[in-house]
Amino acid sequence: MMVFMLRRLLQSVLALLVMSLLVFVGVYAVGNPIDLLIDPQATQAEIARTVAALGLDKPLWAQYLYFLKGAVSGDLGKSFVHGVPALGLILERMPATLELASVAIVGAIAVGMPLGLWAGLHPRSWAARTIMGVSILGFSLPTFWIGLMLIMWFSVQLGWLPSNGRGATIDIFGMPLSIFTLDGWCHLLLPALTLALFNIALIIRLARTGTQEAMAQDYIKFARAKGLSNRRIVGVHVLKNIAIPIVTVVALQFGSVVAFAVVTETIFAWPGMGKLLIDSINLLDRPVIVAYVLIVVALFIGINLVVDLLYALLDPRIRLAEPKMRAR
Repeated sequence: MMVFMLRRLLQSVLALLVMSLLVFVGVYAVGNPIDLLIDPQATQAEIARTVAALGLDKPLWAQYLYFLKGAVSGDLGKSFVHGVPALGLILERMPATLELASVAIVGAIAVGMPLGLWAGLHPRSWAARTIMGVSILGFSLPTFWIGLMLIMWFSVQLGWLPSNGRGATIDIFGMPLSIFTLDGWCHLLLPALTLALFNIALIIRLARTGTQEAMAQDYIKFARAKGLSNRRIVGVHVLKNIAIPIVTVVALQFGSVVAFAVVTETIFAWPGMGKLLIDSINLLDRPVIVAYVLIVVALFIGINLVVDLLYALLDPRIRLAEPKMRAR
């Protein structure tokens, strides 16, 4: 286990180093933020002072080394627009995005798993065919269109739910969360449903396929021959065996929802990291863009590590440490 953790830590540091170089060069080599940040009537002397204050008068390699030096101590630079640390600006918006992504993924699991199991256990029933037909819609419809239709029906036509903002929040351990207030849930339902629909369809298909494969295995026939009830067979043997691929996909989807909830947050004016990224791209706020991408990369690395650890818990045959070499 210790060897595995050390190896993954070294791989993570290397991945972050490579990504920081690629992202920094890609972002800092495009456009000129001075054109957007400074008054068009400013004199050349004022422009030169601003360029020097932002460190843009140095060559690109020198700017990267300066950034790397700060990143080692947790400083990812200051926002050109807000004048505050970029990392703090993103962490301030992170609870809203994590809350939205968590509700969407938990909701997708709660709906998708039972439906996928039912479709796998009763593949020829009309209910299973209806479930699979609806899941195709979940794959096919674009997220932005779903969001706009939900706003059109539930906010504009019916007036049941608000179409933008986060609603009332309560501080839990210093983090503002809206899931503990009724007003917060009213604001959360539509964007969470928009993000959840694709994942519901994905989990339905994974659970259905895994269930059908598991039910055809010899150990299921043996369990039936022993006289075990269907509830125990499904609850213990089938669920445990289909859990590994579903855990992998759900974990990666959680990272994707957190990282790429940009469209949904923009449509619903949800004050999360995605909306901050769009605003930063529009203003060429380079430190915030670079910090955002690096945080997303770190998030994916962390999720992959958690998935590897969960593998060992779900299937004892999987060992994280490399087997010892046999003596020749």
